[in-house]
Amino acid sequence: MKFIIITGPQAVGKMTVGQELIKITNLKLLHNHMTIEMLTNIFDYSREEFRKLNEEFRIRIFEEFSKSDEEGIIFTTTWDFDDEEEWNRIYKYIQIFKENNAKIYIIELEADIEERLKRNKMENRLLNKPSKRNLEWSEKDLLKSVEKYRFNSKENEIKENNYIRINNTNVGAETVAKIIKEKFEL
Repeated sequence: MKFIIITGPQAVGKMTVGQELIKITNLKLLHNHMTIEMLTNIFDYSREEFRKLNEEFRIRIFEEFSKSDEEGIIFTTTWDFDDEEEWNRIYKYIQIFKENNAKIYIIELEADIEERLKRNKMENRLLNKPSKRNLEWSEKDLLKSVEKYRFNSKENEIKENNYIRINNTNVGAETVAKIIKEKFEL
C-alpha cells in the first residue's frame, strides 16, 4: 500500500499531476475538490458543518482504503506550513496509512505566481472544480492566499524519507508524473 500526498499552493498543478500519475501507475486519485465540491452543494465553504464533514469524509475514505488490497492512493491538498493544525491534519492522514504498513510519499510542487494564475483558468481545473469557475473570485482568492499562507515548505522541514520537491513552473504534468514514478519506483 502506498499513500502519496501531492501538496503545494493553489493552481500549482496538484490534481493534474495526480491525473497523469494514475495513467502510468495502478494508483487511485482523491483530489481535494472531490469532497469539497460535493459538500459546497449543501453547505457554504465557510461553515463549520462543511469543514467537519469534509474532514470526516476524508478520514473515513483513508481508513477504508488503507485496509484494502488496492496498490495505493494519491491525495492532493494544500498545506499551510505555518499552521500547527495543518501539520496535525496531514499527519493524521499519514498515521492512518502507517498503521496499515503503507509506504508514505510526499510530493511538493511549486511554481511562480504568473504560471499559477494561468493555470487557474485552465479547462481541466474548471471542469473538475466548479467552485473555481468564478474566475474573478478564484484569482483574488489565489492572490490573497499568497499573503496569508505558506503553502511551500522550508528546506528540510518535511522529514519523511520519501519526499521530493519539484518546481513545475516550466514542466508539464506528464513529465512531473514520470519524474515521480521513476524517483519512487511506483
